[in-house]
Amino acid sequence: MKAFLMFKDRDFDAEQSSPANAQDLIQDLEFNTLFNAMARGDKFLNAIAKESILNSLKDVETIRYRQEILKDCLKYPDIVRSIYELPIEALKRKQRSWLGIFTHSPGGVLSSAVEMMSMLVELLRILRNISDENSEKFQSDGFTRFFQMIKEELDDQYLSLIDNHLHQLKFRNGVLISAAIGKGNQGENYTLRLPDAKESWIKEVISRKTPSYSFFIAERDDAGARTLGEIKGMGINSAANALAQATEHVENFFGMLRRELAFYIGCINLKEQVDELNHKFAFPTPLNSSERQHKFSGLYDICLALTIKKEITGNSLNADNKNIMIITGANQGGKSTFLRSIGLSQLMMQAGMFVAAEEFCANISNGVFTHYRRKEDASMKSGKLDEELTRMSALIDLIGPDTLVMFNESFASTNEREGSEIARQIATALLDRDVKIFFVTHMYEFASKMFQTVTEGALFLRAERKSGGRRTFKLVEGGPLRSSFGQDVYKSIFGFSK
Repeated sequence: MKAFLMFKDRDFDAEQSSPANAQDLIQDLEFNTLFNAMARGDKFLNAIAKESILNSLKDVETIRYRQEILKDCLKYPDIVRSIYELPIEALKRKQRSWLGIFTHSPGGVLSSAVEMMSMLVELLRILRNISDENSEKFQSDGFTRFFQMIKEELDDQYLSLIDNHLHQLKFRNGVLISAAIGKGNQGENYTLRLPDAKESWIKEVISRKTPSYSFFIAERDDAGARTLGEIKGMGINSAANALAQATEHVENFFGMLRRELAFYIGCINLKEQVDELNHKFAFPTPLNSSERQHKFSGLYDICLALTIKKEITGNSLNADNKNIMIITGANQGGKSTFLRSIGLSQLMMQAGMFVAAEEFCANISNGVFTHYRRKEDASMKSGKLDEELTRMSALIDLIGPDTLVMFNESFASTNEREGSEIARQIATALLDRDVKIFFVTHMYEFASKMFQTVTEGALFLRAERKSGGRRTFKLVEGGPLRSSFGQDVYKSIFGFSK
């Protein structure tokens, strides 16, 4: 049985390796805040959220497939949570079960498998009941197929058949085994047989019977009892192995169902917290990676909103057909926050999630990369510029066409002339490789030179500053200015200007 709730044609692999730049993304975009909100203290949910988002999808069809499933989950969260509890309950019951732990004998394996399968069948019945009662409410292709699979593969006849087999495998009336006599009168080909069906007492009296022979083992004949036990083990060995494999198959189904639903449970948890903050969210429109689309309204940094638990100023932008967005303007005007919102929304969209915006549309990126300013190297093994260039060199090996790269105050660790030239050459080279760029910078020489030379496919934004130095935390279109208005910050702290 397959759930197919993350992909149309395969299971979700929670053990896949994370991208090479995963730690940079987590640090620069503050993803741990998002993962923690989705997990609500559950380590398993946290791990699934991390793997689902960082290993982003690259095709529109799969993103939309997940979006439709998630819409069903957000509409009926209680039903989805009740399904999610079943694999958790299966795991708890397995941990409580002690049969078969201390023995590898066929009898021990069989007893353990019978007990475990009986518990799993009980949970399968609950799953079937949930499906029967609620399947018509769900509209997505993923849940429609999932509930249809449950209906077809877990019907009453099948579950009753399992119950009958489990009842027989308890051998309350003894074990019926056939065998052949081999060399030296040794038994061979021990085979487990179905017990004879009981006939009415009248037929038992009047029917002719094949003569049968019996023998009894004395109470103190330990060797005989041991030999008889070995014969029984040889007879039930194949049945024990078959049932153990069947039990493992059902356990694997529940484990896979837990992994795939965990992503949606995390999204439900996140949505509930967004609702508590009275913030808006939207299901984005993904486009093919070859297109250059980026249009949104009311986009905000969801991690900042979850941290300060206050209303966050959103930004609206139409960057369709743009390859590079250079962001300048006043200090503490919301530039870095805006950049985080770009990265977070891109990866959330490519995981099949909703995004923190009123509307959002963007092309898929074949990879999302960040190059943010870092603190001074405490070990002094290298200078800040060397460290920046080393990280940039490592990124170049990963960056390809139709990827998204976000720079935040990069190459500002040297003088402006040198840093501006390094930034210009790197940005130009990336544009030649069809890379989409968002670049936050205070380097006027770099920004102004790009403003003068890049006439197509470029968008220049500034952090808005009102008269008197008030920040609106909104970005507006506009070319770079020489001043970043650092004196406004100085005045706000010390109460006077210098």
